[in-house]
This record gives sequence, C-alpha cells and structure tokens, in this order.
Amino acid sequence: MTAGWHYCESGRGPTLILLHGIGMSHAAWNPVISELSSARRVIAFDIPGFGLTPPLPKCTPPTIANLLDSLEESLSTIGINSPVDFAGNSLGGCLALEAARRGIARSVVAISPTGLWKEHEPAHVQFVFGGLRFMSTHFPSLLKSALHVSFLREVLFAIPVSMGSHRMSVRDAHRAIDDVATSKAFEATFDNTRSPFEGAAIRVPGIVAFGDRDWLLMRSAQRRSNLPPHTRWVKKRGWGHVPMWIDPSGVSQLILEGNVSGKSLS
Repeated sequence: MTAGWHYCESGRGPTLILLHGIGMSHAAWNPVISELSSARRVIAFDIPGFGLTPPLPKCTPPTIANLLDSLEESLSTIGINSPVDFAGNSLGGCLALEAARRGIARSVVAISPTGLWKEHEPAHVQFVFGGLRFMSTHFPSLLKSALHVSFLREVLFAIPVSMGSHRMSVRDAHRAIDDVATSKAFEATFDNTRSPFEGAAIRVPGIVAFGDRDWLLMRSAQRRSNLPPHTRWVKKRGWGHVPMWIDPSGVSQLILEGNVSGKSLS
C-alpha cells in the first residue's frame, strides 16, 4: 500500500480532480482554484515525489500506469469510488487521459498533455527541464533574485511555463522554483513517463488543449492519432505550456466547459 497523495480541497458541487505537471505541485492550480471552486468540489493533488506527496516505493517505478494505480488508492481512501471529472496539465494531462482510459474519469480536460508523440518527446524537452532543475537545485538564490525582475521572469519561464510569465507574482515564481528544487522524484518520473500514450480506448468526453505559444511541446508532440476521434481539440491563442498564471479565467472556463458532469460534448 502506498502513502496517500497530499491534496488541497475547496468548493462544493460535482468533484473535479486537478493534476499538475512534472516539477510542480498542486500550487500550479492556485490561480484558477477560486473560479473553479465556485461551481465544483475541487481536489488538487500533489503527484508522488512532488509537493508534499512522498515518492512511490523504490520497487515501483513512477510510470503512468503505476502513478494511476496509486491515485486510485488515494481516491478510494477519501471516499471517491465512482468516475469523476479530471483536468490535468502536462504530465498531469497524460495522467488525466489515463484515468479516462481506465474509466476512472467521467470527463477529461488535458492541457498540453505529455505522451502524444510518436516515439519519444521532442529532444529539447530534456534540456529545458534539466537546465531548470540544475539551476533550481544548485543556484536557487541567484535564480530567485533574477525572478524579481519581470523581464527576466518572462525570459526564464517562456518555454517551461509560458510567454506572459511576467504576470506571475514574485511569490508564485519563487514557489515554482522551490517545487522544482525539492522534487524527490523529478528524474525518475521524467525517465519513466517518456513512452507514447495510447488512448484509442477512451470512451468518455475529452478536450485536449494546446497553446499556440507552447514551445515545449510543439506540433510533433500533438498527435491526434493517439486519441479517439471524438476527442475535441482546441488551440488557444497566447497560451504556452502552463497557462494557469497567464490566463486563469480562460483556463477555468475551458475546464468548466469540458467537465460537464460527463455529458457528451458538441
């Protein structure tokens, strides 16, 4: 039995599960929580090895399948035993799609999901994440000092987060660096979640959204053939890879539109 996933809960209504990307924590969803929780019971999890959730046991590699096994246990522990709505970003988007494939999700909104490539992720992804991880763990004070300057926030976060990152508060930018630096399963999770995701068996409603300024996962990593034909694909103007800080209202509206209590999307 694995330890339960740490989570933050707010709001009332139909349950909505939020899953973040690699190197982040549930805090990545903070910009949209208030709007989402006005209509939903929102549960934002820390994925194992990130935030306050401990890594999976050493004998259990953090693959997409194993992470979902662990999430199912945590959902059962908190009394969620029937399909609920999911939204995820980046790695969390792939996990949300896997939840849909297994029938755990009633509907899914995946924002910039990983795994939709043909064979492996774009070559530059490992260098972007590797560089950010190195700087966050070896030179955190220098990096945090730079983030006090809005122009430098824009430059440093343009690819891993999004263009428009100068809009992030310094506090949120520092939290993002701390989350990367303190990740206990960063490398293991990256290495074990690189296989292509095959979601042809998904039967529930789904939206996949990519920003036109997502320079981390570009066109080669957005293969529609990895998902069923009924999936709705959305291209969002001005969004980068992690758009919650850039367009919180737009992200919230997309999720609430897509998670319509499992009804078919038109």
